[in-house]
Amino acid sequence: MPHYPLPMPLEPCLRRSRKGLKLALLAPLLLVLTSCAKVSGLGYKEGLSSVNDTSLPLWQGAWITAGIVGVFTAGLILWAAIFHRKKNDEFPKQSQYHIPIEVAYTIIPFIIVAVLFAYTARDESRITNKSSVGVMHDITVNGIQWSWQFTYPEAGTGSNATITGTPQQRPILYIPQGERVRFTLTSSDVDHGFWIPAFMIQMQNLPGVTNHLEFTANKLGDYPGRCNILCGRDHSLMQFTARVVTPAQYQDYINSLKASQS
Repeated sequence: MPHYPLPMPLEPCLRRSRKGLKLALLAPLLLVLTSCAKVSGLGYKEGLSSVNDTSLPLWQGAWITAGIVGVFTAGLILWAAIFHRKKNDEFPKQSQYHIPIEVAYTIIPFIIVAVLFAYTARDESRITNKSSVGVMHDITVNGIQWSWQFTYPEAGTGSNATITGTPQQRPILYIPQGERVRFTLTSSDVDHGFWIPAFMIQMQNLPGVTNHLEFTANKLGDYPGRCNILCGRDHSLMQFTARVVTPAQYQDYINSLKASQS
């Protein structure tokens, strides 16, 4: 089929449409870049715990990176589909390879992954490092099929210092506001995962292994917690409530545990 040039009146329209398409492709990228000054929490709130202060920027940065890559990839796809579509019956030019492009799409993803890995390793180290000073309370969190045991050493060594939940009765984990707590994580049977989603924190409870986790809860309130490792029949019921209270209320709770042992 012969190929005929476009009528002259259509050429300015085509140029305008191409300019419009370029703007449409660049608009989402510009929106992402200009909104970096105040980025949404993307499902998480700021300042709930000391872990959020570290994890939230990493979470936001990962999503911004994904958005930029997604917009750029979609732009390339649309560009090829619109401006390099078949225009006539001529067989298109064939290329076996294109060294600059192949180098670019190998190096660029490597750089992105390396940068994300470096920031992740840095923040993970900050979160999991044990503090030599500043820890004001110790709480032991033991996972059992299919609930939790919370032990408060400050309440003494009696059995009443340990709160044991059931799948039907969620236990409450009391945490003092603004005071750093060291959690000792253990398991009585199988692998469990101590997870408080709002605090952007999770660590495993493993049989025969003792893990430690430290953080400070900053805002009062009740936050749901759960096991995030499939641990058997009633895994979905292995839930608890993390209740952040004032230091005075926390001390009253510890005193009530002590009094129940006398």
